[in-house]
Amino acid sequence: MNVAAFLASTTGRAVRAAAGIAMIAIGATAGGAWWILAAAGLLPLAAGVFDFCLIGPLMKLPLNGTALRRRLAQR
Repeated sequence: MNVAAFLASTTGRAVRAAAGIAMIAIGATAGGAWWILAAAGLLPLAAGVFDFCLIGPLMKLPLNGTALRRRLAQR
C-alpha cells in the first residue's frame, strides 16, 4: 500500500485527526511558543475530519478524499 492509499483510507483519516489532536494538546499544555505546534495541529485535524489529503496534489492526485479513493481504485 502506498502513502496516498493509506492516507485516503479510513485508518489514514483517523491517524491524521489523532495526530492533529495530539499536536494541539501538546502545544496547549506546554504553553509559551508551543502554541505554534497547537496551531499547526489544526491542519492534520481538519484534513482528517473534512477528508482531504494535502500530499495528493504533490503526487499528481486529487486533494479531495472521495476523488482520491476513486482515482486510486482505477489504478
